[in-house]
Amino acid sequence: MDPLTQLKLWTAAGEKAALATVIATWGSSPRPVGSHMAVRESGDFAGSVSGGCIEGAVVEAAREAITSGRPKLLEFGVSNEAAWEVGLACGGRVQVFVEPVTS
Repeated sequence: MDPLTQLKLWTAAGEKAALATVIATWGSSPRPVGSHMAVRESGDFAGSVSGGCIEGAVVEAAREAITSGRPKLLEFGVSNEAAWEVGLACGGRVQVFVEPVTS
């Protein structure tokens, strides 16, 4: 299901959720700018911001944003030690904005 549609369904049902959006890329990136991933408080998600290589880290950041009520700006790249840990070895960089969403 489309992540924005899933997000609407979750929030309409009263569930806490967040939206992650690719806002910038440099070099080789698995997903283009504008790609979305919806995440609910339980950690379930719909969509993709990287084709799988950073999704786990983004889900954790989304859950933190849901709890805190504050957005987060994430950046992953081959020069970033965390990128290797989460598997972003494609040679590029990606910036993801994560924001809590309310109904």
